[in-house]
Amino acid sequence: MSPKTTVSSSLISELSNIVGDQYVVWKPEDLLVYEYDGSIDKAPPQAVVLPSTAEEVSQIVKIANKHGAYIVARGAGTSLSGGAVPLRNSVVIALTRLTALIEVDAVNRVAVVEPGMINLHLSQKVSHLGLFYAPDPASQKTCTIGGNIGENAGGPHCLALGVTTNHVLGLEVVLADGSLTWFGGTQREASGYDLRGAFVGSEGTLGIVTKIAVRLLPKPETIHSMLAAFTTMDAASDTVSEIIAAGMVPSALEMMDRNTIDAVEPFYHPGYPAEAQAVLIVEVDGLKESVEEQTETVLDICNRNGAMEIREADDEATRDKLWQTRKGAIGAYGTIAPTYYLVDGVVPRTKLREVLQQVDQIAAELDVTVANVFHAGDGNIHPAILFNERNPAEVKQAILAGAKILEACVAAGGALSGEHGIGIEKQAYMPLVFNEDDLEAMARLRTAFIGESPEDAPIDVPSLGERFNPGKVFPGGAIHGEAYGITAESFRPTGTQDWQ
Repeated sequence: MSPKTTVSSSLISELSNIVGDQYVVWKPEDLLVYEYDGSIDKAPPQAVVLPSTAEEVSQIVKIANKHGAYIVARGAGTSLSGGAVPLRNSVVIALTRLTALIEVDAVNRVAVVEPGMINLHLSQKVSHLGLFYAPDPASQKTCTIGGNIGENAGGPHCLALGVTTNHVLGLEVVLADGSLTWFGGTQREASGYDLRGAFVGSEGTLGIVTKIAVRLLPKPETIHSMLAAFTTMDAASDTVSEIIAAGMVPSALEMMDRNTIDAVEPFYHPGYPAEAQAVLIVEVDGLKESVEEQTETVLDICNRNGAMEIREADDEATRDKLWQTRKGAIGAYGTIAPTYYLVDGVVPRTKLREVLQQVDQIAAELDVTVANVFHAGDGNIHPAILFNERNPAEVKQAILAGAKILEACVAAGGALSGEHGIGIEKQAYMPLVFNEDDLEAMARLRTAFIGESPEDAPIDVPSLGERFNPGKVFPGGAIHGEAYGITAESFRPTGTQDWQ
């Protein structure tokens, strides 16, 4: 990561000619807010430009190419894996001015939006039509749909409905040579290679999204939410397994542990039982008769597993109150420690109990505080390692704990990421899952999306193949925690010595 930035006056001048002086940020004091995202990594950009149209994005990419500048597309900056951190003195293209709802086809349940639209805003804008947009990350009040596409974001209600890629029909993108093209469209089926599917989840390395066609869903006839408190995490985990084993796929199945309960209590005052070690939120929706039957089954399973308190909600206001602690848990961790590192691993549901026990063991061994809040239904766990970033020893322990947790997830037959992406955070751990041939094949995919370097570009600039969001995803691109003094020599996660 670059310790300082250098900026070309001619680059700034050319960018200003496209978007206006007020939409080009280049002074060091103004760039501070763009050097980090929701992760613990950070690096300063060379400049930030805020376009208002797809055509402006195309022109900016061409100018950046001419000056040999790397490019990082940025939305709201809520990425939790370092996806929006501008490595290698990059130019940041912030898409927060592209917020339009371009088209809504209520009959075919399709909307076309710009990438800077806030996730929650889309559902609010189509609510009067009886429709909604399904992917709902916990940060949906602030994260953008363009950013969700970069990371293939999920959310509490993606257990039954699927993650971002399942709801994106087409994308208008700017490629590395500045050209504009569409992958997919507004139809639900398309022939040929699924370049749209390859693009979603590519973490901004293949191009920049400028328009998005998404599918909308009809609001369910009936929604019923339940919250159950348990005296042990084991009992809550067993409840999750039994609900799925009963043949149901709830619309949401979320869990919080005792540390998370302690964090949310001062903010939201939910009044959970003092003896509760876990809180489980279950939501079912659909036809009234089906919801009533599923609700009875869920309540029976919760009671059999010793639920000490159960709360129910079937109107919007009460549901919002019930969900408030889950949606606001991450921000509430500030009551425990000033910094959090949110790990994003996936484990088979049958191994959930075992891996959570390992997380507790790791926390005890390394003397770190870990709070758990996660998508229990699909095994996507989010241990939050809480620490003080001003203490180098605590930073090192937090990153080591994260490494051990990810290793435990993979050893249990899981995956490195469920929705946050690889970014800077997990690239050193990719060989736990993929061999060299796998990684090479994935890296070569970028060549399908690039053109040739412009003839007037400096001869020492990198190929267009790594022009977008450099240093992300693949091993060796960056060092997790480098901004805090972590180096490959001073810190090697357990079991990763051969990768560094």
